Amino acid sequence: MASSSEPARSQEEIIRRYQTMTAECTKLVEKITELEVDRNEHRLVENTLEPLDGTRKAYRLVGGVLVERTVMEVLPSVRTNRENLDAVIDTLKQRLETMQKDAAEWKAKYDLKTPDEVEAIQKRQQMQAAAAQAAS
Repeated sequence: MASSSEPARSQEEIIRRYQTMTAECTKLVEKITELEVDRNEHRLVENTLEPLDGTRKAYRLVGGVLVERTVMEVLPSVRTNRENLDAVIDTLKQRLETMQKDAAEWKAKYDLKTPDEVEAIQKRQQMQAAAAQAAS
């Protein structure tokens, strides 16, 4: 019996775990991208409303219903929403960085290679073999 504190893992388990980790990273990247688009839209609305008179009419979509308000009523909520999006994006980026680091450590620990890396290694070995043959 192994005395290590970590249980023995099969190669399939190791690969499956790495694939899960990379899939989670991909999902996070997609979510961050989606939220950045929303944030940019909020920023655009904010920049458009700022120079306007505060008593001017502004329309806001609330729960699928278009509501008439004034610029001074709408602008603070747009700002708050953008600031909240900024905070969420920063949090998700930190989580992504941690997950990518964990995935890289897992990959290095078990010496995993992606198909592209395997192909690159094989090409390099073929080139080295051809160079060695040409030299002899």
